[in-house]
Amino acid sequence: MSANRTMLMLPGDGIGPEVMGEVRRVIEWMDKRRHVSFNVKQDLVGGSAYEKHGTPLADSTMQAALDAGCVLLGAVGGPQWDNLSFDKKPERGLLRLRKEMDLFANLRPAKCFDALVEASTLRPEIVQGLDIMIVRELTGGVYFGQPRGIETLPNGERRGINTQVYTTSEIRRVAAVAFELARKRNNKVTSLEKANVMESGVLWREEVTKLHGESFQDVQLEHMYADNGAMQLVRNPKQFDVMVTDNLFGDILSDEASMLTGSLGMLPSASLGAADPVTGRRFALYEPVHGSAPDIAGKGVANPIAALLSLAMALRYSFDLGEDADLMEAAAENVLKAGIRTGDLLGGHTKVGTTGMGDALLKELDKLAA
Repeated sequence: MSANRTMLMLPGDGIGPEVMGEVRRVIEWMDKRRHVSFNVKQDLVGGSAYEKHGTPLADSTMQAALDAGCVLLGAVGGPQWDNLSFDKKPERGLLRLRKEMDLFANLRPAKCFDALVEASTLRPEIVQGLDIMIVRELTGGVYFGQPRGIETLPNGERRGINTQVYTTSEIRRVAAVAFELARKRNNKVTSLEKANVMESGVLWREEVTKLHGESFQDVQLEHMYADNGAMQLVRNPKQFDVMVTDNLFGDILSDEASMLTGSLGMLPSASLGAADPVTGRRFALYEPVHGSAPDIAGKGVANPIAALLSLAMALRYSFDLGEDADLMEAAAENVLKAGIRTGDLLGGHTKVGTTGMGDALLKELDKLAA
């Protein structure tokens, strides 16, 4: 895998181009200082793609993503595209990437850096040392199930329909990712569903239990109802190591967990496909979770750390460059310890913009690599 170091960079909309510009600087630094080179191609997605091509993701861009296998994405969306038809909205470009690359496992780490403990809305003793990983099933469930739609009933009422549906294979493959991750962490998986009221939850619990018994008995497994999990995340989040859940609950729980850390500007994500049985290579997409933030776009104040940490995840999961990923994460932590902050972060003594944070990160990388 490490021999095929090709990335497709899709900066997208809003603050996406600004934060991905800092990622590009770090990739160039790696070439010069670490002698690790990447073939980086760049294209359009979201609103920027619509403006040029009339679609949020051109077919040629989709093919480039499949050819590269590894995509770095900034953000999509903005109010100027709110009135487009559903199939033209910027977010459809991201959904197409996820679907056609079959990116079924979304990894959302929630780590509270020591320097940002005070930025969390929870008490310091609750979040200090927090380091959990949420694995969200990304291509099934209620967001994709059929039938779906809005219909008018004979009596004139309108009815909205969405279908929650999962198969054995969909459940087992995302659970396997969670178990494998846990083996490299603290060896505990919490599986979350609503088996008390949903048949899909019953199936989820049964299949995760079967897989655990067949292949992962060395990993501690617990089951929890998703609503209880939401409560426990704000009551005692450090009880969790790896959490695995479906598309809907994963969407909600990962957003909740993100706010425990103090800022959305700090959080990366990875969306992974299945490992090739011969090469071990996975299709993958990496993106910060903060979105396009149109209110600050173009002002040079966006926090690029989440984008940098997304690059670190790409190094770790797509290119087997764990040492370099550790370097990126250490640089981010050290810069925060030094009191350097973008506007979204509380505390510190040196306020910087996007480029200023990039400068600080590169300076710290130089120190660490010396």
